[in-house]
Amino acid sequence: MFFRQYELGCLSLFSYLIGDETTGRAVVVDPQRDISQYLADAEAHRLRIERVIETHFHADFLSGHLEMAAATGAAISYGEAAQTEFSMDPLADGQRLSLGEVTLEVRATPGHTPESISVVVSERGEEPWGVLTGDTLFIGDVGRPDLLSSSGVTAEELARSLYRSLHEKLLTLPDGVRVFPAHGAGSACGKNLSTATQSTIGEQRLTNYALQPMSEDAFVEAVTTGQAVAPPYFGFAARANRSEHELLDDREPPPILDVAEVADWLDRGAVLIDGRPAAEFASGHLRGAVNVGLEGRFAEYAGDVARPDQPIILVTNPGQEAEAKVRLARIGFDHVVGAVGYVQRLLAEHPELGVPALRISASDFAGWDESDGPVQLVDVRNPGEQEQGVIPGAHLIPLAALFRRIGELDPTMTTVVYCAGGYRSIIAASALTARGFPLVADMPGGYDAWKTAGFPTESPAAVGR
Repeated sequence: MFFRQYELGCLSLFSYLIGDETTGRAVVVDPQRDISQYLADAEAHRLRIERVIETHFHADFLSGHLEMAAATGAAISYGEAAQTEFSMDPLADGQRLSLGEVTLEVRATPGHTPESISVVVSERGEEPWGVLTGDTLFIGDVGRPDLLSSSGVTAEELARSLYRSLHEKLLTLPDGVRVFPAHGAGSACGKNLSTATQSTIGEQRLTNYALQPMSEDAFVEAVTTGQAVAPPYFGFAARANRSEHELLDDREPPPILDVAEVADWLDRGAVLIDGRPAAEFASGHLRGAVNVGLEGRFAEYAGDVARPDQPIILVTNPGQEAEAKVRLARIGFDHVVGAVGYVQRLLAEHPELGVPALRISASDFAGWDESDGPVQLVDVRNPGEQEQGVIPGAHLIPLAALFRRIGELDPTMTTVVYCAGGYRSIIAASALTARGFPLVADMPGGYDAWKTAGFPTESPAAVGR
């Protein structure tokens, strides 16, 4: 058996290439949209990718099934409950796929989504070796069941399906079977995912909070509370994964735009996303730009501040334009119309276009008094983070909900934004500035710096908003 796990850290994504070296037959499971690594490994190991298996309709990224089918002629397969706009070969519960000495058994495991499946891997007819659990079972967690509430399926209905899938389809496997999920720590598809890349059924039975002995009702309560706010692009990505769409060309960098072209696109509603590190952005950036650093979860957070159909202009350090374009394409944001070239040179030549970002340290904010004028404080962390404590008086608005709840903020007031460490706060601060808030600052170091300095905190219940 050839088995390889691929990790895409910026989206907390795991995907897999499984092949039989005696026959050369292989499948890819849950591939990312840029597929060159799977093709290269298949060629190096003399494997023919004949099928792409999707464990479900992913909401957090645009999968590479169409790209893989176009490149290799592979069939596309989902669980039999799935309905797609494109041709696909559905997989039934209990169906077995033989690659030769390697066998894949499909188990319908609805819960995270109705069409979710898991794939049990065996070799030479022996006991199962591993199971690819998709978003049904993570290491330390299970898939959240609340992402389809807007589609007419309630979180409670899916949570009850998830409970049965776990206990009737996955926990019936031997304890030694290896667990390979579709996501790891940082994914918004769960709330307690481990940094580990694999586990076993036995280990999860002992340590996973959602698999401890409890009633179905208690399970429903446990998995439907405390979830992070889903990024606003999730619904778009889930729909795109079941639809026909243009294929990704991951080799072509975006065109470099001149000042007049940038201005024209901005007049037409484009968003300017600056992927440089926060310190570089703060020292000077193009007016109206939103800072989403490439060093972090760039695509996911860009999806919080841009719309899928919105023209996007990229600002990066030289040579990173193509990377930024591909990373946006991984969530289906394909409308990158161009990039600003060497932005420091452009700002030097056109200083009237540049502005610095406002930043305030935790200690300086702690010293703010009434004579400095009124200020509104915004905590853009997720609810689970806020439960550990917040800065007194803060508005609790997770980044993913910022634009949906922007009406809760007074655009005329001085605004200070914080997160855990500073990455998300400058995204939010720059996005609010781009939306017309005249005086917005972020807090480098965020809540961690505030708490470490010994400044007062309170529970989110005391904030009352």
